[in-house]
Parts: sequence; C-alpha cells; structure tokens
Amino acid sequence: MACPVGNGTDDASQVGTCLTEGPGLLYGEYLRLDKILSAQRLLSSECDKEVHDEHLFIVTHQAYELWFKQIIYELDSVRALFSNDEKHHEKNAIHSNKNSHSSEAIDESRTLEILKRLNRIVLILKLLVDQVSILETMTPLDFMAFRDYLCPASGFQSLQFRLLENKLGVKQEHRVKYSQSYTRVFGRDPQAIEAIKRSEEEPSLSHLVQKWLARTPGLAKEDFDFWGKYKRAVEKMLEEQRDQAKTQKKEEFRKHLLSNVAAREAVFDSIFKESMHSALVSRGERRFSHAALQGAVMITLYRDEPRFSQPHQILTALMDIDSLITKWRYNHVLMVQRMIGSQQLGTGGSSGYQYLKTTLSDRYKVFVDLFNLSTFLIPRQLIPPLTKGMKTKLSMAWGYWGLEDEEDDTSSSAEKKNDKDNCQNGGRCENGKSHHNGKNNSSD
Repeated sequence: MACPVGNGTDDASQVGTCLTEGPGLLYGEYLRLDKILSAQRLLSSECDKEVHDEHLFIVTHQAYELWFKQIIYELDSVRALFSNDEKHHEKNAIHSNKNSHSSEAIDESRTLEILKRLNRIVLILKLLVDQVSILETMTPLDFMAFRDYLCPASGFQSLQFRLLENKLGVKQEHRVKYSQSYTRVFGRDPQAIEAIKRSEEEPSLSHLVQKWLARTPGLAKEDFDFWGKYKRAVEKMLEEQRDQAKTQKKEEFRKHLLSNVAAREAVFDSIFKESMHSALVSRGERRFSHAALQGAVMITLYRDEPRFSQPHQILTALMDIDSLITKWRYNHVLMVQRMIGSQQLGTGGSSGYQYLKTTLSDRYKVFVDLFNLSTFLIPRQLIPPLTKGMKTKLSMAWGYWGLEDEEDDTSSSAEKKNDKDNCQNGGRCENGKSHHNGKNNSSD
C-alpha cells in the first residue's frame, strides 16, 4: 500500500526540471558567494604561521560590516520617509498652496513604515551586541598570536560605522578628540573622505526627527497651547509639593523636602525658559531644539491617544537604537580590556582601552533628550485635559502631520452642523476637506 503522504519520488520539482522563470542564477551566483567566501585572507597563514582564531576574527568583523551596510540602508530609507523623498511616495505629496509647512510635513500614513524599519535596525543591533560573545571565545593568548599582523588596521577605521554615526546625528564636536581627524584615518581614500563629508552635510535622522516633533499638533498657542497648559500644571504640582513640605514638623526633613522642590523647579525652568535650554544645547548637554522638546513631551504625556501611539513607538525605537549602540560599545570595551588589558596601545595607534572607554559617555547619545523625558513627567491627574477639538484631532484617521485645518472648539455651531451634514452625505465640509463615511480622505 502506498504511503498517503508520498515519498517525494514522483514530484516533478525534484527531478531537476526548472518550473519557474527567472534570470537563471543559482543560489551561489545570486549571492556572489564566490567573492564573499574567498574574502578571508589570513595574514598569519601568508607568513607560514597560521593561527586558527584569525579566521574567526576576520569573519566576525566582516559580518559586522555587512550588518552596518544594512543599517545604513535602512537609515537612508527612514530619512527619506521623514523628508518625503521616496519616489513611490511622490504621488501623495501635499500641494504647496494648502499649508505653508506642507513641503516639510510627513504623510502620517508612512509612520508605520518608519517604525517597521527602525525596529529592524533595533533587531540588527541586538544581534551585533550578542555577536561580541562569539569573539570572546578567543583567548588573549590566541589573539596575541596574530595581533601584530593587524597593524596599523583598527576598528575606528571602519568607514561604515562612521557614516552610520553621522547619519544618526553624532556631531563632530561631540566626538572624542582622537577620532575627530578622520582625514589622517582615511587620507589615502578620497572617496571615503567625500562620503564622510556628505554624511555630515546631509540632514541627519536627529535633525529630521526634531523638525517632525516641532510640528506636533497642539503646540501652537492659537491651537491647544499645550506648553502653556503644561507649564501651569507643573507650577501647580510644585506648589502642592511645597505646601506639603511645609507641613512637616521636623525641621531637618522639612528643609530637605523644600530643597528637593527647589531643585525640581530649577530643572523645569531649564525647559520653560528657552534661553536656558539653548545654553544647555550649546554646551552639548542637550541636543533637541526647544520646539522639538515640547513635541516630545506632549507625545509622551498623551501617548495613549490614537494619533500619538505610533509617534511614541518611534521615539521608543530611537532610544532603543541609542541604548543598543551604547551596549555594543560597552561590550567592545570590556572585550578589548580582556584581550589586551588597559595599558596597551591599539593597533591603529590609539590608547586602546582608555580611548574606547571615553566613547561610553552621553556625548555619543544622539537622542539623549528622549532618555531624559522622564524628568519632566507629571502625575496623570495633572496632565491638561484635551479639549473636544483636540480630542478629535488626536482620534481622527491619519492625515498629514502639521496640517491642522480640522474644526476646533472655536467653530460656530452653524459651521459644525453644516460640516456634519456634509460629512454624513459623503460631501465636502466647509473647511474644504472631502469625507467618506465620516472619515478624512487624505488623498484629496
């Protein structure tokens, strides 16, 4: 009796006949494996002293570079989405006569794609963090056996990692001094120098994110005036804390609480007073513009609103990217200390472990302001309640971020009734927006 599931011998696809059309490339040809798998050049072998672990060292770093390439590919696409540059997205561009900010606004329907690609970068970085442990299977003595062959090659000569940092938004002035002079690192490669200069001149992801945050709906005074309401809520919170502190009978405890309230007040002043914020930015302690910081605070406080859900996830993904790069640096620093100690020079001439340790500071965190948002949170009961008009904006179907021409609470009852009647009939509201079944048709 024949087996009901078959044994595969009568399957035409198993006899070598190609059943699909295509360019006729085999697996190895398509992936160019002849080039990739022959790119491991063991210098120890060429010197007739082959060291087994040099092969692992080379393959691991080549894998890093391939993943760097993919991260850069994703970063470039995300930056294009933030600046509305993707060719397939041009058909949805906003007409310039509709709003003065239309050339800068993002089609919010693309935020899901931005989020997906940022999360892909996050997963790749998690893989790179874990990849360090594979290198650590090599002992210091094993590494010492071929380390001298590496000079003057060094990890800070990775062009792609430099481009990755620049595209994220690492500023030249925030770099550790040794790595600032890239002309001596890549001086023999004019194309590398040009690529680095271009990556420094193009809008970074940080720059584009800040412009996007600055257009957060509800920030304008004539709109919801979030910042003004938030400031009053903070003042109320601090006043309540101050009053509560004064009720303490023990003088030492009372002074401690009052001092804590004064310290918090000073911290909040640093965001409410734009001049103080600008001073912190000039000193490198903050990165975001004042308007961008306002947008980030608002999105964080109202993240449960439908329109802010994906933006909040985007901010979280940006922090994840910063965190994972910092973790990768940290794991790398520990591995270097484990392999060569803390006093030996690096193969490229740096101070080795001492130099790498300096890259762990906040100066290399592009989105450090997002990490510090928790400093400015207030209790839920003090968060300014949304007006009916603002609630509608944050609940509506995706439109264009920054185009705030929906009705607000100041609309007359007659206008609202007229809009409602038109919307129910699938017509056009007084404000010029076309509707279908009561929803905004963003293609009009």
